[in-house]
This record gives sequence, structure tokens and C-alpha cells, in this order.
Amino acid sequence: MDIIEALQQRKSVRAFLNKDVSTEKINSILSAARHAPSGVNTQPWQVAVVTGEVKEQLQSQIEQAFRNGDKGKADYSYYPDNWVEPYKSRRLACGLQMYSTLKISREQKDKQLEQWLANYRAFDAPVMLLFFMDSNMQTGSYMDYGMFLQSIMLLAVEQGLATCAQASLADYADIIKTKLEYPQDSILLCGMSLGYEDKTALVNSYRTPREDVDTFTQFFN
Repeated sequence: MDIIEALQQRKSVRAFLNKDVSTEKINSILSAARHAPSGVNTQPWQVAVVTGEVKEQLQSQIEQAFRNGDKGKADYSYYPDNWVEPYKSRRLACGLQMYSTLKISREQKDKQLEQWLANYRAFDAPVMLLFFMDSNMQTGSYMDYGMFLQSIMLLAVEQGLATCAQASLADYADIIKTKLEYPQDSILLCGMSLGYEDKTALVNSYRTPREDVDTFTQFFN
């Protein structure tokens, strides 16, 4: 598989088969991804691979907190406080595309809630990856981490696996750090679902569009 093919095949998968991913495959992906670039070779990534009973316990704690009205608190702001165009329209279109595919209307709040809760179970994927870094790292390390995460997702495609990068899994940073015994002052950037795609699931049947190159590129010569 070449890089272009992997980039085009990668998508956010939200339903997975009940099929384990071997430790060997996970190690193989991480071993290759560690070659991602980072400023002055800081390699800021710290990865928690969560499966089995620990995953069940952790996602149960998060779901209970959510149902009790605790909205959680991430370690940093992922999205803008005030949405402006064209990002506002893209965000709305993204949500509408998913709910339209699932035939969940704006009035069906209970179904919307259950679909959102699936985030905190890593969409029932067998593997939940969680990504931490030390609190003294700065903005450049977020850029480094993005390249590391993309490497993992492309390598997963090569291995016949699917992923969904999830900012939502960082919503309950305190619960996650306590459960996994990470320092409370560390930064939980995001999580990622990893497993085998359920290709029969309706939620996996759509693809979000991408802008044409000429809408975001200028050439100077």
C-alpha cells in the first residue's frame, strides 16, 4: 500500500468488530510511528494502550460521570470559543451528515445522547489509545504530536485496521489520569479508537468531504 492510498482510505470509524487486536500489531504500529519528527527530537509522546477489563472499568466511570451531569474538563481548549466561517458551516455539516446517515432527527435528543456516549466507549473498539505529554511542553509539541498521531492512523490502515481520533476522550482527563495513575499535571491530548471496522454498520457508510487544493493554497514565484 502506498502513502496516497493509505491517506485516501483512512477515515473516522465509529463501529468496530468484536475482534481483538494483537499486541504484536499494536507494537508494530507504535514502533514505526515513533520515527515521526519532533522539534529537537523531544519525542513528547506518552501512550496508554487500554484494553480488556481496564477499558471496561474506565469507560464505565466516564459514562457514569456524564450521566450524572458532570461535563468533565479537558486539559486544553481544542475548539474555538466563537465559531466563524467557514469553520462553523463545516462543523455543522459534519454533524448533520452523521445524524442524517443514522436517521436521527434534531428532535430525537435521546438517540443523539446515546450516539455521543459511544465516544466514551471508544465506539466499542477493542483498543482505546490515550495520548499524554508532560505539562512543561509547549505549542510545538502539539504539532509534533499531530504528526505522530497521523503516522499511527496511516500505519493502522496498512495493517488492515481502522481508527477514530477522539478529542472527546480527553474530556474526563481527571478520571483517566486517576484510573491509569498518570500525573494529574500531565496533559491528556486526545484518545483514539483502534480495531477492525464493522463495514456493515451504517455509521461507517459516509465520508466527509474535503476542500479542493485551490481553496486553501496560494503559489508564489
